[in-house]
Amino acid sequence: MQRYIVITVVVIGLLMAQPFIPWAESADNSVVIKMATLAPEGSSWIQRFNAINAEVMEKTGNTVMFKIYPGGVLGDEKDMMRKMQIGQIHGVALTSAGLSVFFKDIDVLHIPFFFQDYGEVDYVLGKMGPYFKKGLEDKGYILLGWSEAGFIYLMSTTPISSVSELQKAKVWIWHESPMSQAIFNEVGVAAIPLSVPDVLIGLQTGMVEVVYAPPTGAISLQWFTRVKYITDIPLTYIGGGLVVRKDIFKKLPQSTQDVIIEIFQRHLDQLKAVTRQENQEAIQVMEKQGVQLVTPPQDQVAEFKRLSDNAITQLVGHTFSKKVLNDLTAHLETYRQGKR
Repeated sequence: MQRYIVITVVVIGLLMAQPFIPWAESADNSVVIKMATLAPEGSSWIQRFNAINAEVMEKTGNTVMFKIYPGGVLGDEKDMMRKMQIGQIHGVALTSAGLSVFFKDIDVLHIPFFFQDYGEVDYVLGKMGPYFKKGLEDKGYILLGWSEAGFIYLMSTTPISSVSELQKAKVWIWHESPMSQAIFNEVGVAAIPLSVPDVLIGLQTGMVEVVYAPPTGAISLQWFTRVKYITDIPLTYIGGGLVVRKDIFKKLPQSTQDVIIEIFQRHLDQLKAVTRQENQEAIQVMEKQGVQLVTPPQDQVAEFKRLSDNAITQLVGHTFSKKVLNDLTAHLETYRQGKR
């Protein structure tokens, strides 16, 4: 289940292909910050981004504006991050898996079965968010705000309710996912690496039979049109965030920086609630389209978790630090004790 992954789904970025100088000014000398995302035009994320941009323009007197390039036309997260690093764009909306490429300790958020519900997610990120934000800034990126894709589920063309069934299937793996690769190896799955834009073709041709995504991601990427089953257990949480290059952002006056960050985080907090509701509704939509829910027996859920934990043990100190794992585990235990 290995899900862990990264999926990436819903958030992320896209952008412009022409060479671009680090600091862009329009004809009227206003600053234009170019952002990329995989989120399709018309989605809740793009609608929210347009609202963010309108408020930024209003509160900065039209001296700063954001331009978004939606739809994944430049490939997946790896492609967009590369374009940001070389200056073709200034920022991207990334899943937390993508953010962990810049600051690896963020990868700890993706441990399968780590979070049981959104209350735990919100509490832990409230405690650890400043640490992750500083880690990104130290690497040269400013986090404008946290977002999320939600919990990931396995989706497949054949029912998957046990480890043995997963081992027999053609399973997709995001091609830049060390954690999911380690988990698949532990489970005994020879996964097939594909970029996110290629997954739909893989499903259409039978190259892959099992994918994983948040429900809204499966719909926006049209994967749900090619799957017949959803394994009805949340596997792992995938957050997200918008980052902009520090060297670009810090050229703005401090007061303008503060205004922009406040606007982004306030809107993204609101978007989180929308995303969570839409993920619930997305499962209902898929069921109406004939996709069936498959509930694994508890002994198989326990086996998935055991294999995942074995793989994670090998990654501690490599994919993420032991300290960050201990800190998050401590915060999570504090939260759970408070609920008792």
